Amino acid sequence: MQGVAILGSTGSIGLNTLDIIRRHPDRFRVVALAAHSRHADLLDQCREFRPECVAMASPEAAVCLQQALQAEDLGIPVLSGPQGLLQVAVHPEADQVMAAIVGAAGLQSTLAAAEAGKRLLLANKEALVCAGELLMAAVERSGAMLLPIDSEHNAIFQCLPPGVRPGCAIPGMKRLVLTASGGPFRQWSAAQMAAASPAQAVAHPNWSMGQKISVDSASMMNKGLEIIEACWLFRVEESRVEVVVHPQSIIHSMVEYDDGSVLAQLGQPDMRTPIANAMAWPDRIASGVQSLDLAATAALEFEPPDPVRFPCLRLAREAAKRGGTAPVVLNAANEVAVAAFLKGELNFPGIATVIDRVLQGHAPAAVGGLEDVLEADRQGRELAARAVSGA
Repeated sequence: MQGVAILGSTGSIGLNTLDIIRRHPDRFRVVALAAHSRHADLLDQCREFRPECVAMASPEAAVCLQQALQAEDLGIPVLSGPQGLLQVAVHPEADQVMAAIVGAAGLQSTLAAAEAGKRLLLANKEALVCAGELLMAAVERSGAMLLPIDSEHNAIFQCLPPGVRPGCAIPGMKRLVLTASGGPFRQWSAAQMAAASPAQAVAHPNWSMGQKISVDSASMMNKGLEIIEACWLFRVEESRVEVVVHPQSIIHSMVEYDDGSVLAQLGQPDMRTPIANAMAWPDRIASGVQSLDLAATAALEFEPPDPVRFPCLRLAREAAKRGGTAPVVLNAANEVAVAAFLKGELNFPGIATVIDRVLQGHAPAAVGGLEDVLEADRQGRELAARAVSGA
């Protein structure tokens, strides 16, 4: 029986994780849950799973949840703020920690879980993008098991030779190939994209995801962030990580080896597959995902990404090459720009424009500790806010 703590339990990854737990009550039990502000949703989860404790990033939401739990005499302690998230991440009964808080907000709790030696199920891209060196060092120090939840990196993990884990170089590997759906704007012209609405940007053709990551998919920044992640997870240079557009989202990524073999992981576009894989590894368990019918799929298509219509890929590669705090600033600028787009303060191409301006105005510095990451994040957000107001 494995105790599971979920950071971001009311988001799409958190909900899918709870679905796996629900299907395997003999293997997993919920010991702690954390969310941002959806106290009504977290109350429902408390009723069903009865965790040892819960946390809300929003102090106001924590008060509402505490009152509701007391009214129902559930007796579950409610923590709040960043310190509450940290306590969930290091809960002594949590064998596994699902790190699924979106954005830089999930960075500190993810690092804490790694330092505590947990089996860290990593769905927070920003932890590796902003603090890859710190996170991988924490994993090595503590003996934590880091397992990727992103469908692309989990696919690569499943294609590795026996005994090779994330954080290790892959023997005989020639290149990694990340697949991208192309998002909702794959066939749109630049003019159409300039007039795109937030509702159109989040209408992903294959995956059901939150707003921010859906916009990242539309801009292909998600793939840029995944390139940086792959460099840390699999100890590979940026130049050996390629991206190919695969509209069907059936092949989730590939590894090419020196002998010419290309290994691929296939499956339905359903996040329960990588979640179940990581939670049960090295075992395989039922995830509730529908079987793949290759005959019905009929054809698998591939095409190169368009660097003109999707400049975020180039910007992410530039940040990866520059290193240091450049990826931190890239991520911060993207978060600010995406939020501005969703509020109607910026058009869709303006996301890349803002990120470009911020990167050009930043001189990368070495990352010596978490304080360097947080300061670069602060500076990146400040520069991005100015760029948005001037756009």
